[in-house]
Amino acid sequence: MNIRIKEIALVFGLVILAGCQNVSDNNDDDVANVEKDVPAVHDGMAADSQNLAQFAIGPKGEYETEDFDALKFLTAWNFSNLPQEERAKFYKETALPDATLLREYWFNVEEVTIEVAPGVFYPAWSYNGQVPGPTIRATEGDTIKIHFKNNSTKPHTAHFHGYHSAKMDGTGGDAEDKIMNPGESRIYEFKAEPFGSHVYHCHSYPVSQHISKGLYGAYIVDPKFDTRPKAAKELVMVMNGFDTDFDGENDFYAVNTKAFAYNYQPIHVKQGELVRIHLSNMLEFDTINSFHLHANFFDRYIAGTKLTPDAFTDTISMGQGERSILDVRFREKGMYMFHSHVSELAELGWAGMFVVE
Repeated sequence: MNIRIKEIALVFGLVILAGCQNVSDNNDDDVANVEKDVPAVHDGMAADSQNLAQFAIGPKGEYETEDFDALKFLTAWNFSNLPQEERAKFYKETALPDATLLREYWFNVEEVTIEVAPGVFYPAWSYNGQVPGPTIRATEGDTIKIHFKNNSTKPHTAHFHGYHSAKMDGTGGDAEDKIMNPGESRIYEFKAEPFGSHVYHCHSYPVSQHISKGLYGAYIVDPKFDTRPKAAKELVMVMNGFDTDFDGENDFYAVNTKAFAYNYQPIHVKQGELVRIHLSNMLEFDTINSFHLHANFFDRYIAGTKLTPDAFTDTISMGQGERSILDVRFREKGMYMFHSHVSELAELGWAGMFVVE
């Protein structure tokens, strides 16, 4: 991590010891000044440096752009976040004789600059101008057809974690599996199988570069006959990170790209309702990522490919490309933190809040 990144971390309040140093030296004026910034709910809290540090840690500053709405991304699939007229440019459904749907998508690879932390910009490679790419969602047995165009300056593909033929693999390994050079187009077509919570990503080499630059997204296939409890709210979370100084190590981490996105805009849910999280890990450069939920437990369905849960826990670890469905009912009202339990990742952006009402 270079000096510039360290400075940014300080702005975020992630390295706060220096800010609390005068407090720990028992400087009464500094204590009084800091206490003025503490809300009334903390009036009874002892004014020592550790409590002040606990209160102060977290995001600082404001995002300068609105290029990506992390809150809307949580509940958007098949371009449902767009007005109908705009959506029709990227998504189309056609009923088929066997009572399934043909779902058509129009995807473009684009090079864009995205804001990954307040005032921190990153030159990304993207599907349709966003990172993560648009979430694809279908029912088991539907036909997926993706009209794919490479509008960037590098060769790219799309590889889907699911069943498909070799010519649709997105790796160039089959004679008919075309790698798209700049300006070229192709079609990916396959059945939506098996049911589960999957991912897609570019498989052009070096794959590590193409994933770290942002070419990935969520791909959800709902069971045709679903015996699980019906969820009141479903959320898509893609764990990722960004190497902003290009030294092969990430400097910022997030779920859905924006550091501390759900600290700035907490996720609101209702007490007792079933919340279903489609969680995937597309983090490059770090071998392990994790998800921890405070004060609550969830049913975990590994890859979402079974209708019965594999575990009941509050913490899971995942390698790159792994995914799970997490079903949780919040027992009590209040604000509950969720974050990576690789603590460095949490302190560098991968943390958020649920507000239970």
